[in-house]
Amino acid sequence: MDDKIPLIVIAGPTASGKTAVSVALAKQLGAEIVSADSMQIYKGLSIATAKPTAEEMCAVAHHLIDFLEPDKPFSVADYVKLAGEKIRDISSRGRLPVICGGTGLYISSLVDNILFDDTAGDPVLRARLEAELSEKGNHALWEKLRLIDPETAQKVHENNTPRVIRALEVYEKTGVPISVHKINSRREESPYNALIFGLTFSDRQMLYDRIDLRVDKMLNMGLVSECREVYETGGLATCAQAIGYKELIPYFEDRADFAQCISKIKQETRHYAKRQLTWFRRVDGIKWIECDRYGDIDSIVDIIIKDIEALRIK
Repeated sequence: MDDKIPLIVIAGPTASGKTAVSVALAKQLGAEIVSADSMQIYKGLSIATAKPTAEEMCAVAHHLIDFLEPDKPFSVADYVKLAGEKIRDISSRGRLPVICGGTGLYISSLVDNILFDDTAGDPVLRARLEAELSEKGNHALWEKLRLIDPETAQKVHENNTPRVIRALEVYEKTGVPISVHKINSRREESPYNALIFGLTFSDRQMLYDRIDLRVDKMLNMGLVSECREVYETGGLATCAQAIGYKELIPYFEDRADFAQCISKIKQETRHYAKRQLTWFRRVDGIKWIECDRYGDIDSIVDIIIKDIEALRIK
């Protein structure tokens, strides 16, 4: 273990307080934070993706936030590569890297050192699958995936059409399900000595209340104006997976009233939080911290530091 890079991971559902805990931890340990959020990577999409503000960062160095143009593609393989580079750089300077985010696929792929297949995209095949998606809908395409690769289908929501299409594309090009490719990809031991903490709440309603409050705060910060600008500039192709954008389209197009759309944002965010919790519960070795059992962030950070010291990861 001595030759592995020490790595702390703060994971959990949206609105669980990951940013505040990570920043407080980083300040105590002289650490730097590497984001693991699939939407915060894009420039300009700040409010709906809950990017930490300069005030929230508290002068702690953050990486992989707000660096990519919205029209640029970015895969989990790209994330593993870039995050690995940032982690090695941070560690080489004698500082502790802290991963913070809620994109489970990013975190699991990074920590487990997944080596991705090099199956190149096929524009013709992808166009055919996208046409099939337009004609038959999300569920029909997901059912097609379920028949050939039930393991992947179980992990991928039918509305996550980029991943559904990618899985079908890999299968049609190679004849091998993408889940099998992933098993075969675990050929090299992880270079990280990772300690993973998951933030949660013993009272689920408390998490849902925090989500509702977060959406209200986003509205006060200018969520509607930000989303309208994205809508009017045609940026929805990239941020279609970001809750808070697509739910406002019916309002912009006079197909639903404002209150209905805001209610939908809160509902979809709660559903997303449930999916995040389901994902992270499958992560081996994760240590869960029920935030509502502690009085403040400092108490949570104290628990994390004790565990770090106990495992000599610091």
